[in-house]
Amino acid sequence: MPDMALLYRADIRPTKFELIDSWLPGRSWYQGPAEPGVRRVAACRFDDPDGEVGVETLLVQAGDGPVLHVPLTYRGAPLPGGEPWLVGTTEHSVLGTRWVYDATGDPVYLQTLATAILTGGGEADEFVDVDGRQERRAPAMSLRGSGAPGAAVPVVGAIEQAADADPARIVTRTVELTVHRMLGSADGTGLVLTGVWDGGSPTILAEATLR
Repeated sequence: MPDMALLYRADIRPTKFELIDSWLPGRSWYQGPAEPGVRRVAACRFDDPDGEVGVETLLVQAGDGPVLHVPLTYRGAPLPGGEPWLVGTTEHSVLGTRWVYDATGDPVYLQTLATAILTGGGEADEFVDVDGRQERRAPAMSLRGSGAPGAAVPVVGAIEQAADADPARIVTRTVELTVHRMLGSADGTGLVLTGVWDGGSPTILAEATLR
């Protein structure tokens, strides 16, 4: 069965972009106005096999600045130990309170990212719930890992080291993941995740190295 992400037509307050606007100026790697006023450039989803966590690869831009890679996860309860990565909470008219995290600190994102890179995987098929019916929606961005289908993927496990930097490097017992924030200059030589969206050329978003 292909990976899929189920989305809802819902009222969300505050919006993810309002949360990002409040969160970005506190990042060590952010360079831009104190009130970013970000706009969406492109986005797509990964699939959480357990169906519990929303996992989104989101690209935004503040003014005429660089395109920023801000992966997010959405949870129905707080992530234990996740306070350093909490972007904020929002009220979803269908799902209730959602805890929104910088995905670089969320083990579900790290596992889906490693899996996509190592196995040559990509984004999930997106379906929108419309009055109980699931309607397919084309993602606004496509992702592709440079690994090989069927490759072994270790359990990523707990984070051993992480830094709020660009690039963000996350070290676990089995893998080191690198997530690029300001896009356009990365030149990965190993296993990488590449994104393509309207108006953009193929761009490296992340890298993975087995330990």
